[in-house]
Amino acid sequence: MEKTTKATDNKNHIQNLVLAAMLTAVGIVLPFFTGQIPQIGNMLLPMHLPVLVCGLICGWQYGGITGFVLPLLRYMLFGMPPMPNGISMAFELAAYGAIAGFLYNHSRWQCIISLYRCLLIAMVGGRIVWGAASMVVLGLGGGAFTWQMFLAGAFLNAIPGIILQLVLIPALMLALHRTGLVRFRREQRTLSRAAGE
Repeated sequence: MEKTTKATDNKNHIQNLVLAAMLTAVGIVLPFFTGQIPQIGNMLLPMHLPVLVCGLICGWQYGGITGFVLPLLRYMLFGMPPMPNGISMAFELAAYGAIAGFLYNHSRWQCIISLYRCLLIAMVGGRIVWGAASMVVLGLGGGAFTWQMFLAGAFLNAIPGIILQLVLIPALMLALHRTGLVRFRREQRTLSRAAGE
């Protein structure tokens, strides 16, 4: 029984590593569809999509690491996103992946409602982390990060990307559920606790 559990854990770990690597690759390529134009990228937020999906499917650890590595790796390869914004973005995306993954995988019911709830909380949490990181990074560089910059960068300019995330990610999760690659859990933790008592 213990060997079976370890084998299953190893299989899940390898599967999550492969998925996280694939989603990192998607995150590197996806911004090319915005034509490498920062204004369009700031509106559509192409790197956010694979990070949120990674957190939801693979778990908070994989989502957090993928989110942190993705903008830094993309900067090393293509010089985008520009620094120091890329550092703030690394913390923001790490928060997206970690928060979405943690909340979703600890939801009592995994369904569309809990998926939307997790996405919305992750989006707000990630933007708060981005604001805090931007304040620190710009402060160290002698600049200032104003409330207007936060509102514009986190919400006003990002409305098309937020809508895109709220439409595409649930549709993708439903499609993966129908194929059997992702399973929605219903009170699994509660049932397993009751069985253990």
